[in-house]
Amino acid sequence: MKSFRDSIKSLTDSLRTFTELGMTIIIAFVIIDVLFPGTTGVVSNLGVIVGQFSKEGLAGLVALLLFLLVFKTKAQP
Repeated sequence: MKSFRDSIKSLTDSLRTFTELGMTIIIAFVIIDVLFPGTTGVVSNLGVIVGQFSKEGLAGLVALLLFLLVFKTKAQP
């Protein structure tokens, strides 16, 4: 029988794999949208998200930097 810790590790690994797949798909859509503008709409949506962070001023910038820091440390095995 698996321990609780093993179950959590398995779930975490599965979520990490799913997240990496999502990031790969987003990157592919960005490349497609750059080569064929307006095809996927991902670039415009990313622009809206970045615009929302910048609209909030310093608080948005700090939130964005914290998100990137957490994402970078979690993405490294």
